[in-house]
Amino acid sequence: MRRAAQDRGYAMRRWGVGAAMVAVAIDQFSKAWAMGALWPPYSEGITRLPVLNLRLGFNTGVTFGMFADSAAGAVWLLVSIKLAVVAWLLMWLRRAANRTEATAIGLIIGGAIGNIADRLRIGAVTDFIDAHYGGWHWPTFNMADAAIVIGVALLVLTGLRAPAAMARVG
Repeated sequence: MRRAAQDRGYAMRRWGVGAAMVAVAIDQFSKAWAMGALWPPYSEGITRLPVLNLRLGFNTGVTFGMFADSAAGAVWLLVSIKLAVVAWLLMWLRRAANRTEATAIGLIIGGAIGNIADRLRIGAVTDFIDAHYGGWHWPTFNMADAAIVIGVALLVLTGLRAPAAMARVG
């Protein structure tokens, strides 16, 4: 019985690590493309859809550019905090209950690692996806941010589904 649980835990970790690796690869590839194709930063960029532009920018702050002025000199502090979060997520991944949860945690880990790599390499996070409607623009983001949001959404949906399933059983 214990061996089966260990095998199951290993399989869940593989799903999570695989999702993290895919998220990092897509993020870093897309950022390398953006650095070459969208230079110079903060220009008009490329219009892909009426609600989507590709524009290169750099975020020295935290989420959505908050605290950009005060965070620019705190690269190591931000990296340390993100590494602590990744370590906590890795511990959670060891106890993932199913593939969806493991994949979600892996996407969050991969997104965090992608943004950590930027901070270490250039001191800021490379952003290039500009979603907008009318005159309103969502803060520019990247594929690492998308992986984190998708991972969190999967965790929320999994959490909402679990109580409903328990109610049907009980």
